[in-house]
Amino acid sequence: VELVESGGGLVRTGGSLRLSCAASGRTFGPYVMGWFRQVPGKEREFVAGISWTSGEANYADSVKGRFTISRDIPKNTVYLQANSLKPEDTADYFCVYKAGFIRTRWNEYEVWGQGTRVTVSS
Repeated sequence: VELVESGGGLVRTGGSLRLSCAASGRTFGPYVMGWFRQVPGKEREFVAGISWTSGEANYADSVKGRFTISRDIPKNTVYLQANSLKPEDTADYFCVYKAGFIRTRWNEYEVWGQGTRVTVSS
């Protein structure tokens, strides 16, 4: 599986962005796609994950109510709609894939995209 993200950029506080991640390659069984983020010098942080089959989603408390993860099955694409952005959302955002079920630890995800930077100005 390969992942390619797009959609990052610079936005003002309170603004919105939509990140996209297109997946290619073969998958087997149930799997999850999601997003992590990382600020330089800090650990990778789980943002959101979605079960590809059921559509069940899970969010970090820090983004609940502001971010929405969704998927387009025919396009093999996962999206992260980020609204009401805050300066503390500034980070590199990584699309991820894992077989099985949603987990929040970064080292349980097998495939990572190259990352896309989101910068929220105050």
